[in-house]
Amino acid sequence: MALASQDGALAPVVRAAGEGCVLNVLGAPYVFKATSAETGNRFCCIEHVVPPGAGVPPHTHAHEDEAFYVLAGEVTLEGAGRSGPVRVGPGAFFFAPRGQQHSFRNESGAEARMLVFCTPGSGIERMFTDLDGATRRSNGAPPMDEVVAVAARYGVVIAPPG
Repeated sequence: MALASQDGALAPVVRAAGEGCVLNVLGAPYVFKATSAETGNRFCCIEHVVPPGAGVPPHTHAHEDEAFYVLAGEVTLEGAGRSGPVRVGPGAFFFAPRGQQHSFRNESGAEARMLVFCTPGSGIERMFTDLDGATRRSNGAPPMDEVVAVAARYGVVIAPPG
């Protein structure tokens, strides 16, 4: 938990395993290890559990850079300048700069876990909060047109299927 210092400066953030605000984003838990409010909007850090078969469609951020570090399992990454998909495991790193389309998915039969760093953090946090609400209202996966509309409000363009 981060606490503000007496002079208003940022304070250290410490969270144990399993701690942090959890959002359900399209059926996958996003555990916030550091929020943008705690980092002066420099970044947010999310532990993202990716169930088998889950992932995110090809999309492009106008405002955020994202960095992914695989903690467990395997994910298939695409985009951000790569010529094709690449399957990576624990210890792998992937940087997706703003303005470059990227996606990831878990094609394995086991859960994957990644740390995701988003900079800056506040807009994407609000998007994930809205997607959590849409997921809860739909009791599962919200309609793709709603996902696309939510993402667009935060400068994220989801590529059409196909």
